This record gives sequence, C-alpha cells and structure tokens, in this order.
Amino acid sequence: MSGGDTERREQVEALPPAGTALPAEQATEGTPAAPAEPEDDGSMSLIAHLTELRARLIKCLIAVALGSCVGYYFLEDIMHYLTLPAGKLYYMQPSEAFFTYLKVAVAAGFLIALPVIFYQVWRFFLPALTRTERMVLGLIVPSSVLLFFGGLAFSFFLVLPAAVQFFMGFGNAELEALFSVDKYFDFVIWFVLPFGFVFELPLVIIILAKIGLIGSSFLRKYQRIVIFLAFVIAAVITPTPDVFTQTMIALPMIVLYEVGYLIVRYIMRK
Repeated sequence: MSGGDTERREQVEALPPAGTALPAEQATEGTPAAPAEPEDDGSMSLIAHLTELRARLIKCLIAVALGSCVGYYFLEDIMHYLTLPAGKLYYMQPSEAFFTYLKVAVAAGFLIALPVIFYQVWRFFLPALTRTERMVLGLIVPSSVLLFFGGLAFSFFLVLPAAVQFFMGFGNAELEALFSVDKYFDFVIWFVLPFGFVFELPLVIIILAKIGLIGSSFLRKYQRIVIFLAFVIAAVITPTPDVFTQTMIALPMIVLYEVGYLIVRYIMRK
C-alpha cells in the first residue's frame, strides 16, 4: 500500500461517527468562510419610496388631466356661474380669453381631482402608520375634503357676490366698471381659495388636541384673542375695506374655532 493511501486511511479513521458535532475549532478549520452579506444601507428602501412617490404623483397628474378635460367640456356652464356676480366681462388681448379658459379648466380639474389627490397622499403614508393611525387618517382625509369644499362654496355663493357688488358700486355715469376676464378670474381664485383652508380650522384643532399640544382649557383661555385675530385676518385677506365683507370672513373663523373647542371639550374630553 502506498504512503498516500495510508495517510488517507488514517484521516478517514480519525473522523467522528456520522451525526456527531465537530468541535468549534475543527469545524472552522479547512472550511471556506461564508461570503459576508452586504450591509443594508437603506438605499433600496429609499429607491422604493421614491418609486412609490413618483407613481402617486403620476396618478395625481392623470386625475388632474382627466378632471381638466371634464372641466373644459363644461366650460360654458362654469364660466356662466363664475361671471354671475360681475355680469359681462371683457378681454383686452387676443389670447387673454383662450388662456383664461385653460386656467379655468385646469382649476376645475384640480378641484375635481382633489379627492383622488388626498387619497393618494393617504395611501403613500399608509404603510408607515399603525392600525389606529390608519383609522384616524381614514376619517381625517374625507373630512378635510368636505371642509375644504364647504369653505369654497361658502365663499363663492355668499361672500364673493357681496365683494364684487362693493367694487361695482364705485361706478357711475362717468365711470363704468369693465372687468377683464383674466383679472377677474385671478380675483375669484385668490378670494375663494383661502376659505377652503380656513374651514380646515376645526380639523387642525382636533389634531393638535389629539397629539396633546392643546386642550379645552387652552382654547377657552384664548377665545377673546382668537375673535380679535379673526377680524384682523379678515381685514388683511379681504380685498374690500367694507365691514360687511370682513365680518362675513371673520364670523366663520370664530364659529369654526368654537366648533373645534366644543369637540375637544365634550367629545374628546381634553
């Protein structure tokens, strides 16, 4: 028997029986080390989040585009209701009416797509929320949409006509009001849009109370200051200096603040 066969036989006889665990030292000797797993630096997670965000943004843009098409289809009806407070409008440049129509269609498309936009925002944050947080956010999202549209409707049907009539009251036999369609539309947007955010005030109060930043005692303490600030804000954002229009803006803020206070005190009991 050759020397090589003898050495191999001795190595086989030295091995422990099958099923016997090798000592740690022997187990590691001669065994190739397992390749080290690459460390997860979070780059894939970041890429996944960015991909998800891009997908949500694309869906929002598609919703706005489809809503704009719907708005353009009903453009005559929309312009009819927009011009009711002012009556007949004029355009001073050849392209002014065309681009104004496009802006009206896009603005209408944004409002039509607003529920979809809020839903996409909710779905983007959904995986990072607990079950309770998902239920709370599921109530906040539709409530915020309803409050926003409520503010727009309140401003458009009640406050805007009074503001337009105030401006038209400066006209006389020598001075006739000729509203440009582009300037009038910009006026309507910047006048109506803040009411949508103002009507979110109860929701903001509830959220702040839920996370423990404020309570009913805090809200009761600053009631008088809020009433004063409501008229100050109304005077700043109102394009008309008359007291009636400013009151029409300040009163909803005061009422919404009181609604939030009552919810925090009697429903949330904080």
